[in-house]
Amino acid sequence: MWLLSTDRAELHLFDRLADIEGGFAILSHTWGQKEQTFQDTRELARRCERTSKTPRDLSTPKVREACKRAEEDGYKWIWIDTCCINKESSTELSEAINSMFLWYSQAEVCYAYLADVPADEDPYAPDSAFRRSRWHTRGWTLQELLASSIVIFLSKDWQAIGTRYQHATLLEQITGIYQGCLLGSFPIARCSVAVRMYWASRRRTTRIEDEAYCLMGIFQVNMP
Repeated sequence: MWLLSTDRAELHLFDRLADIEGGFAILSHTWGQKEQTFQDTRELARRCERTSKTPRDLSTPKVREACKRAEEDGYKWIWIDTCCINKESSTELSEAINSMFLWYSQAEVCYAYLADVPADEDPYAPDSAFRRSRWHTRGWTLQELLASSIVIFLSKDWQAIGTRYQHATLLEQITGIYQGCLLGSFPIARCSVAVRMYWASRRRTTRIEDEAYCLMGIFQVNMP
């Protein structure tokens, strides 16, 4: 898998998860209109070879702030789907789709970035931005919420607004997912197919095929 160095936002390839010294952080987010790609990241690194700047300085705000947050928390590496998957390679894309649930489960921490949620609000308020966040409506973020051992929610200005454990009751209200699954005390595999499909039915993906791909980890399916 490809990872970004948190200090410079440069891509490095690791053949095995065991080779990642100190573990890695991972970002869960919703895509905007312009996201930094794998190719963009490579080009930034080439440009910075001729200057004194670092690729992180020239990266998009999301990539830059995610790297800074992970570095502040002591992580040397971070995985961000937009720029750590070479989508021009069908082999790499297929591997990423099949491995994504595993990667989230093996990350030391998952930062759930809620771009539409301010830090200075009560998430439990009846009409809070946290309850209405687009993050709760997307297909891919379902597996990211469930696979990761530690999920830290971040506001639009990258301030911590609590963990999955702290907000398990609220998340159950928003998503319909059992608290036991959110707290890790009840395995997802023990939930019926109907229940897991119900969780997914409340979410959407941009591409039709992603409706299936984003559920592969939750249903323990692997396919090319």
